[in-house]
Amino acid sequence: MALLFVSDYAFAWPSRRIKDIAYVSPDAPGFDTERHRLDVYQPRHQSGKKQPVVIFIHGGSWNSGSKNIYWFIGRRLAKQGIVAVIINYRLAPDVEVPAMADDGAQAVRWTQQHIAEYGGDPNRIFVMGHSAGAGLAALLATDNTYFSKLGLSANPIKGAILDDPAGLDMYDYLKKMEYPNDQQYLVPFGKNPDVWRAVSPMYHVSKASPPMLLFVGGKTYPSIANSSERFRQKLTELGVRHEFTLIPGKKHIPMVLQLFWQNNIIYQQLLKLVEVRK
Repeated sequence: MALLFVSDYAFAWPSRRIKDIAYVSPDAPGFDTERHRLDVYQPRHQSGKKQPVVIFIHGGSWNSGSKNIYWFIGRRLAKQGIVAVIINYRLAPDVEVPAMADDGAQAVRWTQQHIAEYGGDPNRIFVMGHSAGAGLAALLATDNTYFSKLGLSANPIKGAILDDPAGLDMYDYLKKMEYPNDQQYLVPFGKNPDVWRAVSPMYHVSKASPPMLLFVGGKTYPSIANSSERFRQKLTELGVRHEFTLIPGKKHIPMVLQLFWQNNIIYQQLLKLVEVRK
């Protein structure tokens, strides 16, 4: 975990970071001065063409995590010609998962409205996440109601990159309570099974869902491995364009740590999905 806290100022990066932009109006009810913020990572050497945008949503069991830890993902994406957006969102116990997804949707809307100012293409917005963040990314990509509530006529998300996703089917997970300490997830998800189902991407994916990349560690948690396999099967049944990659030997945390290195398989497949234009 130590490398996550290495300062990005220790390196000469070919990118520019714009920090702590509020994606919710500070005058809005419930504005959180820390959690309703994002960072934009902009390639310094731009081609003149608008570039694809990847919004990264951090993990942390829905109760922890910060955009500040994942600066290296923003830097790596920008180095490869992508405008990266790394977001914070509110966490449990202050809010439950539906509000976290609302925050994510507002961050996507802000990106659609403003990313052209940073060289990004508002018509090519992709979401990416690890663990709980990947579950939120999948939910935003598959449940259009989060955007219709904001007055958008269509879901702006063109694809999703899911890195060892948690929460793909919390309805099934919380009904079974198979693992030690599963009661802790009743804090972010509440006790209403209807809510568990409503925030589970498994029940929102459809033939109209955007393309997805799904990466699972060979030594990840059994719950993640099992739900990811069922999600993959559903994508296949519905004909949703996707790629499923099992990475041998990788545990859950190393699945995100590997993103420190530019040439790993996740970035390789991501670049093909988003189609960077030189």
